[in-house]
Amino acid sequence: MAPVVIGDAVVFVDALGKPHEALVTAVHGPYEPVGDGGQPSLNVVYVSDDEKKYDSYGRQIERETSVVHRSSQPAHGMFWQEFVRDGETPP
Repeated sequence: MAPVVIGDAVVFVDALGKPHEALVTAVHGPYEPVGDGGQPSLNVVYVSDDEKKYDSYGRQIERETSVVHRSSQPAHGMFWQEFVRDGETPP
């Protein structure tokens, strides 16, 4: 798998376990294959699900910082994972 870079699409899973399509805004640390030490933490941005968070620009965005990869997070949320398109095989 290729290293994640700024602008890539990923899936951010929030504290409630809900996935959000997100864009990478910062990458913290080097990429290493998962079996060799893991993925970097990321800053991500995604469109809010909350319909009340709306202004003249449209639906507001949410930001999360220093989000770890799912391979480094034993909990059911607050991690990122690779974005898998229909027909692709998940990593």
